[in-house]
Amino acid sequence: MADRVSQYLLSRVIYRDGAVDPDEDVIFRILLFKLFNKISTWEHLESSLGELHWKGFDYDHYAAALDRAAERGPIYSAAYVMPPPKLGEKKKHRNHLRLLELMMRDGLGAAVGEARSLDEIYRMLASYPSMGPFLAYQFTVDLNYSPVLDCSENDFVVAGPGARDGIHKCFGADARGIEGDVIRYMVEHQQEHFDRLGLDFDGLFGRPLHWIDAQNLFCEVDKYSRVAHPMIEGLSGRTRIKQRFSPLPGLPDPVFPPKWNLHRDRARDRVAAAA
Repeated sequence: MADRVSQYLLSRVIYRDGAVDPDEDVIFRILLFKLFNKISTWEHLESSLGELHWKGFDYDHYAAALDRAAERGPIYSAAYVMPPPKLGEKKKHRNHLRLLELMMRDGLGAAVGEARSLDEIYRMLASYPSMGPFLAYQFTVDLNYSPVLDCSENDFVVAGPGARDGIHKCFGADARGIEGDVIRYMVEHQQEHFDRLGLDFDGLFGRPLHWIDAQNLFCEVDKYSRVAHPMIEGLSGRTRIKQRFSPLPGLPDPVFPPKWNLHRDRARDRVAAAA
């Protein structure tokens, strides 16, 4: 949520300068961004095609723009693997455009807006080619950041491969198969254990940890332990870190969904009191 790419998704794709887009356009823009999950790819599409909306979608124009971008370098983020759907095109990015077109022509934009739970959205996304459990859940959470939806993040969770590894490293073999229960327990009992350990944790401007947060934290535990504690094995057996963190300057003030009603003034008061 606070990483550079997710912040771009919030500030430039979903909540863009106060623009009010039709729900179907919001869903289209989120899905298009997430399929590549790379800021430079999104900006190339915008500079080539103008504002990106479902109503003006033309497969050939979008595909040609991505062809040109791919000639200059990677157009996919390295954060996670995006398996190509088999939809008749020779190039991976063209097949992903076909997937987006299929979703939207199926009425997914309207269906998401009518959904009443994350589980319902997840099952819709998971029914499409190449959308496995991890991707379907990540896309579901990102769609829920938008004004189109307001589902509770504490009504559904899917532990991804990294989170399952992190949970296994923390709790051992007994946690196999109950990773979702572990995540739910950590969130439901967080304050009890913060108090037990003497930790003064106010969450995100007063917002406590939710299930997606715990899922992500266990994934980070897995990454950290691969370097700090390589002797502790996870379920996947992965020991290598794909990328090293390189800090970049100029990180703007963080943006969060307005519907969260975060109490930033309370956080400022806490900092002032501690000074």
